[in-house]
Amino acid sequence: MTSVVCKRDLRSIFGPVRDQGGRPTCVAFAASDAHAALRPGWDPLCCEYAYYHAQKRAGRSLSEPALLPKMIEALANDGQPAEHAWPYAASIPPGAAPWAPPLSTGKLYGRSGMMTSSAIEQIIETLNQDRPVILLLMLSTAFFAPGVYGVIDPAEGEDPEPARRHAVVACGHGEVNERPALLVRNSWGPKWGDGGCGWLTEAFLKPRLFAAATLLEDVDVPCHPIAA
Repeated sequence: MTSVVCKRDLRSIFGPVRDQGGRPTCVAFAASDAHAALRPGWDPLCCEYAYYHAQKRAGRSLSEPALLPKMIEALANDGQPAEHAWPYAASIPPGAAPWAPPLSTGKLYGRSGMMTSSAIEQIIETLNQDRPVILLLMLSTAFFAPGVYGVIDPAEGEDPEPARRHAVVACGHGEVNERPALLVRNSWGPKWGDGGCGWLTEAFLKPRLFAAATLLEDVDVPCHPIAA
């Protein structure tokens, strides 16, 4: 019998869970949704723009995941417009025109951020301040088949898989079977877990959680066109 006690739940500051499809854009989704959640109301922010600038800063290709420190830099220095300015594409057709932002994106929203401790206790403290936390995880089998209430708890002997890395947003905390757990928002659509969210148990987190970041205050970002 699984028991879940929720002590902090920030899901109300987010909109509908989104789906990244088959692209390696989980860091862009986690950062964009954490950013949008800290703004008044809910207006999704452009994942494509954030991913483009993080990859440009890192010198990485479209087939690679973004680096979280570079994504933090991109949000602070390049910002991102509303989602409708450059709608997310589930796939980029081969041989398409060069992938770049539209000539005009409208207002850009910037936000500072920083890498933080990945200790569960520190993440809980940040959540208690009503700030979501971006998490980087190594995955394993349990993550792909959440249980009742969206609980993800590894089987005995289930090891982390370093080649399978993923970003999610911590949006709450509580206890699963009287042990600490984090409520996370994923980017695999609403059919994953409990409406797109899931509870990561302490047993899952401790050997798999390897980095975290928090977004801070708004910053001004100059709005300038970018040639394709």
